[in-house]
Amino acid sequence: MDFLVGIGSNIRKSPYFEATVADGVSCFSVYNHMYIPAHFGDPAAEYKRLTEGVAMWDVAAQRQVEIVGPDAMALMQYLTARDVSTTKIGQGRYVPLCDYEGNLINDPVLLMLSDSRYWISIADSDMELWVKAVAHERGYDVEVFEPDVSPMAVQGPKAEDLVAELFGEWVRDVKYFWFRETELQGIPLVLARSGWSKQGGFELYLTDESRGGELWNIVKNAGSKYGIGPGAPNDVERVESGLLSYGSDARHISFPANPFELGLGKLVDLESGKDFIGRDALARIKAEGARRRYTGFVISGNPITGSENQHPLLRGETEVGIITEMVFSPRLNRNIGIGLVDGDITADADGLTVVLNGATRKVALVSTAEQNPTTVRSKSLPARA
Repeated sequence: MDFLVGIGSNIRKSPYFEATVADGVSCFSVYNHMYIPAHFGDPAAEYKRLTEGVAMWDVAAQRQVEIVGPDAMALMQYLTARDVSTTKIGQGRYVPLCDYEGNLINDPVLLMLSDSRYWISIADSDMELWVKAVAHERGYDVEVFEPDVSPMAVQGPKAEDLVAELFGEWVRDVKYFWFRETELQGIPLVLARSGWSKQGGFELYLTDESRGGELWNIVKNAGSKYGIGPGAPNDVERVESGLLSYGSDARHISFPANPFELGLGKLVDLESGKDFIGRDALARIKAEGARRRYTGFVISGNPITGSENQHPLLRGETEVGIITEMVFSPRLNRNIGIGLVDGDITADADGLTVVLNGATRKVALVSTAEQNPTTVRSKSLPARA
């Protein structure tokens, strides 16, 4: 079901907003109190560009929280369950942030710009307020604020060739999650090999919002020979790739999720001796065992055309999990989903169902790797119908 989104001054616009309007954006969502394009009128073409060519996304709503000062590393370490003490300048780290009960409250990427300066590139929640409060209450000698930083993503199998043409061959040597402060035709930015897809690509962290339209058009014009087009973070590709979406998969009001349930247990360092928010709770959860696990699903029936809500996973009349998102995968030619299932439900469990629009559909469990078209053949998955 499509709805119009009212454009008002209460929601912030990105530096690329006018450029996306000029390029035909059809639908906006709201993320971190900012408008973010949802699609440009042809989601199938946008998916094809992402998986076969190159796409450009306005992801300025992926805001940064900057931490700067003598205690910046100490605060950063207290915020995350992951040991980040060996992080190097120019390196990014995926860092789960938890509350004091061990529930995931954000899953940003940490970027270390200097020994005393960090960005956390956040998912959709008010982390600046959280970080400021923690810093103040703990007495850390830091400043915490939102800097002038607005990411643009260039994603897809042809992204590296385009970015190398724009910046130089050195970009091919940038490791995943590493970055470099640089410029493009005098426009200051940070270039990182990262992005919310598994198709490969880069994010251009613009550090002068007045030049957003200029940067957009430079990338657009250079990418024309590669068939570039505008798009947005793609739900179909993210489910295929098993990428965690904090807002969809972890932010449950009645039953929030912890890192062990979400497959992030290896990023919880309980052996380093370092203190961090939620440490005692996470130690208890690890000792007791996670109650649920993050998994993939194959759903029977005709192609699913939309997934606006989470849906209970049923065994008989008993709820045994939750499908947080489901899509039709063109590359697999079947419906797939992602979500959480109770820990005692085995991979070969039968009798699993989901109710969509009043109709019951059969569900089979698969690992997230087993539904990724780039790593497996579709015949290895359960039948669609």
